Amino acid sequence: MLTPTARLLELLELLQAQPLLTGRELSDRLEIDPRTVRRYVAALQRLGIPVEGQRGVGGGYRIRPGYRLPPLMLTDDEAVAVALGVQAAGRMGLAGSAEAVDGALVKIHRVLPDGLRRRVEALEATLDFTSRARRSAPVRGDTVLLLADVIRRRRRVRGTYRAFSGDETRRELSPHGLVVHSGRWYLAAYDHLRDDLRTFRVDRMRRLRAISETAVDAPEGFDAVAYVSTSLARVPWRWEVEVLLELPVDEAVQRVPPTLAELVDEDGKTVLRMRVGSLDWMATILAGLGCGFSIRRPDELRTNVRELAERLARSA
Repeated sequence: MLTPTARLLELLELLQAQPLLTGRELSDRLEIDPRTVRRYVAALQRLGIPVEGQRGVGGGYRIRPGYRLPPLMLTDDEAVAVALGVQAAGRMGLAGSAEAVDGALVKIHRVLPDGLRRRVEALEATLDFTSRARRSAPVRGDTVLLLADVIRRRRRVRGTYRAFSGDETRRELSPHGLVVHSGRWYLAAYDHLRDDLRTFRVDRMRRLRAISETAVDAPEGFDAVAYVSTSLARVPWRWEVEVLLELPVDEAVQRVPPTLAELVDEDGKTVLRMRVGSLDWMATILAGLGCGFSIRRPDELRTNVRELAERLARSA
């Protein structure tokens, strides 16, 4: 639910976006009664914003023509950072929707000085990215804001969670950290139902609400990024792979993302553990590491590696 301050700001945004809105239109969009609309209009007028009311058929509220809010005084570097941040959020799938990105840019443009606004618009029109836009799982802004708030205040949340299978269960969680990976939001949290640390897809969480109970503490030295990365590498695909790489672990982590595999030092070499759905794909991963290796399991992987080597030899 929006706070009165948030509704007041939304009212101001609506009046800036359209030349004239009736009291009924404002009431419907803000989900408040007409009397409250009039009270908010009066509040804006007391702040010195020239909101005008027109009575009669076709009347309504508008901001006096020609009025602009004071410009947002950003330096050139700050304006570039803001524009890039908004565009990158959309490109990486971090924003809730394309409409959220477009709406944010429109609002930023509105309060930039004219000269800087024109240059920022030129940057947005000419800028492109070498990477493709990610297929993401959008999340609601109010959801991630709620989770961030309870993490900071050390509170628990309750809600429902839909698993990959489609089953939905009620959960009570002590959130420890939010992590974004490949266009998806993940939450590292202590699950009071399972009595264990778990990783949750935020887009599968529903009807979340903060509760007054204090969250349990995270383990000492807990790193949410490392925990989520390890849990993603352990997703139970068909094949469980273990390979000894002829490579120190500090070099292995430069070649294998932590979300892809678990890497453990063993006498100066690296034990790689992964779960995969395709052994052919696993063979190509090993071939691309540029180091010697010994397959520990499964035995079937040896056949896939030999077949890949034969195909490469024929091609050469």
